Amino acid sequence: MPLVAGVDFGTLSVRVTLVHSQKGPIGTASAEYPLHRRREDPDFATQSHEDQMQALVRATRAVLEKTGVAGEGVVAIALDTTGSSVVPVDENLKPLDDYYLWCDHRAKSEAEEITAKAHAAKLEAIDWCGGVYSHEWGFAKLLHWLRHNPDKRSRFATALEHCDMVAATLAGVTSAADVKRSVCAMGHKWLWNPKWGGFPPEEFLVSLDPLMAGVRAKLNGEYLTSNHVAGHLSAEWAEKLGLHAGIPIPVGAFDAHWDAIGSHIREGDVVNVVGTSTCIIAMAKKTELVPGVCGVVPGSVHPEYTGIEAGLSATGDIFEAIARRAGSTVPELSKGLESYRPGQTGLLRLSWDNGDRTVLVNPELGGVTLGWNLLHTAQDELFAAIEGTAFHTRIILERMAEHGVRVDRVINAGGIPQKNEVLNQVYASVLNKPVLVPAGVPTSLGSGIFALLAAGVYPTIEAAQEAVCLPLRTVEPNADDAAVYEQLYQLYRNVYFALGSRDATPIALGTVLPTLRSVATEAVRLPSTETL
Repeated sequence: MPLVAGVDFGTLSVRVTLVHSQKGPIGTASAEYPLHRRREDPDFATQSHEDQMQALVRATRAVLEKTGVAGEGVVAIALDTTGSSVVPVDENLKPLDDYYLWCDHRAKSEAEEITAKAHAAKLEAIDWCGGVYSHEWGFAKLLHWLRHNPDKRSRFATALEHCDMVAATLAGVTSAADVKRSVCAMGHKWLWNPKWGGFPPEEFLVSLDPLMAGVRAKLNGEYLTSNHVAGHLSAEWAEKLGLHAGIPIPVGAFDAHWDAIGSHIREGDVVNVVGTSTCIIAMAKKTELVPGVCGVVPGSVHPEYTGIEAGLSATGDIFEAIARRAGSTVPELSKGLESYRPGQTGLLRLSWDNGDRTVLVNPELGGVTLGWNLLHTAQDELFAAIEGTAFHTRIILERMAEHGVRVDRVINAGGIPQKNEVLNQVYASVLNKPVLVPAGVPTSLGSGIFALLAAGVYPTIEAAQEAVCLPLRTVEPNADDAAVYEQLYQLYRNVYFALGSRDATPIALGTVLPTLRSVATEAVRLPSTETL
């Protein structure tokens, strides 16, 4: 039976999974690439296209060797990437710079300008991205690049999202006009929608800065959902990867969206893709806008549904930062967390260490931890951070539900839920819903599903999901824990909205610290339990 290759470009590495059309994943391999940061500028985060493509070669070769599969037996390759990760290119699709990675936050002022002028112009597109344009998104990053690279502007032909750049590279496309662009990427991050003729009008873009003149035309092209083919593997890249030339490459998408497909999402499900950050993905037949939710895009997750995206700007990154400051690692610091009870630390930790993606969309925020005393440990903070990311997730899910998005089931996907059962249990009790966890890592499996479609192996996404998706196990909420978390959540919600924006409605917060102390004291008095 046919085999396909599913590729996932993450923040620090690329994963390639071989997917058997009936057995599902049969092997995977990863290869790392550098993330460029600057200590003097914490908003800076870039990566090299060449580094990423070399890593793809290493990972593909490694998985073929590991599984003993001949490259000629792979009938399609599909890829997802981080986003919005933006690269400016010349007319031959040669990068003019490194990618502005999704977590590059240098374009904060540009995002604020776009938001303010969009509302002033009553631009419909701003309502479709939750009312606030993010510093993590395409137009903000492109405007920042144009302003700070005058020596390269004359060679600028267009800007590409990572998923479109990689697909074009593999297919041997060398003209910007021939690139197939992802509805997922451009709809969620670039204000694109056929409803208003694609992009916002030229006069709006020029009103941001005269440097944006002509950019709209440079971004035009064919915009497609991922059930279409972006191209076919070129002979050059087939030789490098060890695959057969001419195999189809479907139009790419963002990693979280395809992780949701690989986690067997259906309407009524919300998938938390928990990794360095968290992407929260849902889909609905009916399109309804959700204030503060960063994207509502028809066809972005599943071609026949409207995709809805939200998330946290940092999750695993917060856990890593806590461990690093303690001179430890997350696995080491996590030992013993299973004995912690809800609220026993007396800490309330907000997950703003990398700003707020949803629902405040505010890059100016920083991590906040309330309730410290002289005896607290890094392990206490780690547990409070897990609770805090769960509370933040609940705020997002409640906002989605308030605006017509069904939240029947919650699936914890991504890499962290596979390694951290404490997190799964805390999330179940904070959300007071069963949390489903795939029996294995679904990362790059969504890519495999779209590769199977591109190869014509299955006629629908649902048929491919039934054949290759991993089983889901259930983590039930603990009723006693849920009651404690209900009390703590109200505190979290009050602090979140009171501190989260400059014009927040004043609210009395004098009960927060006494309540945290009271809950912690009560938790210590309770008898030990085997599980959270």
